[in-house]
Amino acid sequence: MAISSTDTARHWVLIPAAGCGRRMGSQQPKQYLTLAGYSVLEHVLRRFGDCAQIDGIMLVLAADDPYWPQLKVRIRPPLWTTPGADERCRSVWAGLQALQDMATADDWVLVHDAARPCLHPQDLHRLLETVQNDAVGGLLAVPARDTIKRADSQGRVVATEDRSMLWQAQTPQMFRYGLLCQALQTSFDQGYTVTDEASAIERLGYAPRLVPSQHTNLKLTTPDDLAYAEYCLQQSLTTER
Repeated sequence: MAISSTDTARHWVLIPAAGCGRRMGSQQPKQYLTLAGYSVLEHVLRRFGDCAQIDGIMLVLAADDPYWPQLKVRIRPPLWTTPGADERCRSVWAGLQALQDMATADDWVLVHDAARPCLHPQDLHRLLETVQNDAVGGLLAVPARDTIKRADSQGRVVATEDRSMLWQAQTPQMFRYGLLCQALQTSFDQGYTVTDEASAIERLGYAPRLVPSQHTNLKLTTPDDLAYAEYCLQQSLTTER
């Protein structure tokens, strides 16, 4: 299915995968755990590898990563690696710097979590279709389903938020290369550590577009996430066959 746009900008995927995922409690970094027959990272790479609109993938790894060389990943778009950092935002910055000789300011960069293997092709296509002609960029997200409470420092409720206006951010987050570089550099200069690309864009005064996604596009954080993710992946692989 083709993206209906006259925008000729290229699409680069940037995957920060230099973290160790301490909350998972495993000896291996969580992106190398095996789910449904493949490592988490292989699932992520193959999802983007199957998308015809992707022009290249920059994978940001720990400098001493012993696991990546053991994988045999074969995908259509070019794949490069570069060393990253402990902080996610610094790894994203390293990936952007590694792309600087290939990407133009108007090219799109899709930043995606290495531990988010259940991205559905339809959601990826919806993001590309919706954001392609947006003046700012955007991200996949899901509306809050549960009642949201605001707590004080003692763990007591101080307010109940209006959940109709609240969304849970996911990835990919898709922004122009030049704008994303400017946003991250500004955040660093101001001493602000961003937890996702959209918050850096927001700090410049822009309002990224929210693109509805599925709750199954979860980020693996604790051991409890693994069984559900494996179920989602097995269902996806069965459907694709």
